[in-house]
Parts: sequence; C-alpha cells; structure tokens
Amino acid sequence: MVSENTNIICSALIRQMQLPEDFQQVVSNIYLPLSNLIMQRKQDLPLLVSINGAQGTGKSTMTRFLKFIIESEMKCNVAELSLDDFYLTRKQRFQLADDVHPLFKTRGVPGTHDVAMLERVLHDLLAQKPCDIPRFDKAKDDRCDEQAWDHQGQPVDVILFEGWCNNSPAQDVSALDQAVNELEENEDPQGIWRHHVNEQLIDYQKRVFHNTDMCIMLNAPDFECIYQWRSLQEQKLRSTLCAADKQHTMDEDQLKRFIQHYERVSRHTLKTLPAIADVVLPVAPDHMITGIEQPALSGR
Repeated sequence: MVSENTNIICSALIRQMQLPEDFQQVVSNIYLPLSNLIMQRKQDLPLLVSINGAQGTGKSTMTRFLKFIIESEMKCNVAELSLDDFYLTRKQRFQLADDVHPLFKTRGVPGTHDVAMLERVLHDLLAQKPCDIPRFDKAKDDRCDEQAWDHQGQPVDVILFEGWCNNSPAQDVSALDQAVNELEENEDPQGIWRHHVNEQLIDYQKRVFHNTDMCIMLNAPDFECIYQWRSLQEQKLRSTLCAADKQHTMDEDQLKRFIQHYERVSRHTLKTLPAIADVVLPVAPDHMITGIEQPALSGR
C-alpha cells in the first residue's frame, strides 16, 4: 500500500512519460515490491544498485519510478545514474577509432565510456560528497556542456545506476573468433574491435561493476525484441525533436547497423546474466514485466 502522495507523483509521471493508464499496475505489482527488496539491502553506507537492461527494455523508466517511490515512501535520498551519460565525447571516440579500430566511432560498446569519470562520480556519491553528474545528448551524439550537468548536493542513501551492459559477463576469448553478424564479418574480419570490447568489459567489471551491492536485470525474451524496442525508441526520440535535430536520428538501415554493435554483448548477457543477477524481471514482448525472480533464492 503506497501513500496518496506517492500515487499522485506516479500518476503524474505516467502522464508525463506518455505511458498507458494501466501502467499503474506495473507500479503497484512490480516497482513497489522491488523498492522494498532494494531497501532490505540498505545498511549504513550508500547502497549501489546496478540495473541491467538491453535497449528498449524500460530500465530508464523503471529507474525514474524507483527513485520517486524510494524517496517518497522510504524517505531516502536517491541518485540516478545512467551509463549512457558517461560516453566519451565525439572527439574522443573519433580519436579512439583512429588509434584502435574505426568501429569505435559509434557510441555504445565497452571502450566508448569515460570510466575514469564514472569512477570519480561513484566514489563521491558513495562517500556522500557533492558531485556533478554528466549528461549526454544522444540527438547530437556528444556530451552536454557542463552547465547542463546535474549537481548532486545532498548525501545520498541509494544510487540507482542503470546501463545496457551493467554487470554483463565477458566472453571466453575463443568465442570471439566467429562473427555474429554482417557488421563483424565485413568491418571487423580480424576481430580487433570485438576483442578490445571484450577486454574493456573485463576492465569495467574490475573498476566499476564489482562494487555494486545489488544487480537487477530486465530480461528481454530475445535479441529480436530488443531490435524492435530500440526502433520504437528512435521513433519516439524523432517525434520530440525539432527539424534541425532530426537529422541526427537514424533511419531503418542506419538503426539496423547501429544495433549490430550491441548484438554480441546483448546475446551473451541474455544467456548468462539471469543465472547470477540478484533480481531478474522477465519482460514480455508487449513490454510488460511479468514478475520478480530471485535466482539465488529459487536455487537456479
């Protein structure tokens, strides 16, 4: 049972995010009990919650609702972080493309994030120090100016950190030999790009992901659904932009190529992470979360 104030906030969020009216059931049946599970882990130090979800699974939406529920019902200060906001600048990615492999011009995969900046922000939040949280403009494909960054002034109790490859296990090197799609076959025939991505994912695990206190996974049915959902995201983004900025969005062919950058890590994550995440939320093809699973408790 939630307070009237929380119901008002959630109803306003549902309208603001243009979600269906029956989304209130997801709030009551999924987000509220999930908030309680998170708070069961809470101790004296800030709790770092990692939320994994492939493109279009709804991790940003869920994170936003969890923040408001925990702040309203549990009276805790919550910081909201997205791995996407820590992308390298466009200039830095182009330099990486020159130094390592041309495919690193495209943002997304491990290696295209400013891990040092992410480490600093997480360190300050965990130490309950004020800090500035960067923001990335996907329409312009570049980091926002510092004036647009968020300032976290108050000490936080919970950090909700969402990202498409958060806590994703790296692959065995032998699994990298075979290309998984046309992009890898035609543009990375020697495997230089995918080997470097895998090495960077191992580095992310050592420097960032191993610090998480709780891992939650939004589990898509398959990679084909991920492509469809990401396409819907692009359509939604295009509908919110002015004519000048729409040139930075992708048509169907561009989106198909873009998604192939994510395919290897996404497929391996779908295969391996559900068995080791603390909480798994199965997502049906219609985008609805169908339950809350705790693999360690169920003996999986």
